[in-house]
Amino acid sequence: MNQPSSTLLPSASLRIGDLAPDFEARSTVGPVQLSAYRGRWLILFSHPADFTPVCTTEFVALASEAAAFDTRDCALMALSVDSLFSHFAWLRMIRDRFGIEVRFPIVEDPTLVIGRAFGMVSAQDNDSATVRTTFFIDPGGVIRAMTCYPANLGRSVPEMLRILDGLQAIDAHGALAPANWQQGEPLLMAPTHDLDEVFAASDATSWFLRGMGGQD
Repeated sequence: MNQPSSTLLPSASLRIGDLAPDFEARSTVGPVQLSAYRGRWLILFSHPADFTPVCTTEFVALASEAAAFDTRDCALMALSVDSLFSHFAWLRMIRDRFGIEVRFPIVEDPTLVIGRAFGMVSAQDNDSATVRTTFFIDPGGVIRAMTCYPANLGRSVPEMLRILDGLQAIDAHGALAPANWQQGEPLLMAPTHDLDEVFAASDATSWFLRGMGGQD
């Protein structure tokens, strides 16, 4: 694996708004480079190990919904410490058992260099057994959202799609997504910063809690 030393430095403190560390590595679809995905959304997610129960159900679910991510112009990329050939054997098993082909890339990270660069594991860790982290990366390469689950709890694919829909909607409309928001529902307007508008509002909440209509 080619690991550009200028970008892959250990980090335990990546934050929303940071530029995602670039890397180049081997994957199940050939060599991949993170920066090559600029211009579209990317979800980078780690899984603890191949041939494990929870991870298998996740990959079946994600592969089943791959078209839903594609229609949102969002690529998927998985990462684990297992070797490329372990990935191949696991994907063959998934296809033979469930009739689903996993076509998004699964990156090998045997030395944990990528996991450490993204803060998925600490510099002292020697395995990723507890890691189930997801990064939502926008077309500019910026981390816009992150989730982290324990090894014994699988991700929710509908929630991954909801987060992606929300990020795309607030970018498109310059708005805010309320609790439990789903695609197509009303967004919220940003609150005013003008005291005269606060005093002139029709009630005590309309200056900061306002829905906006007309969005797709």
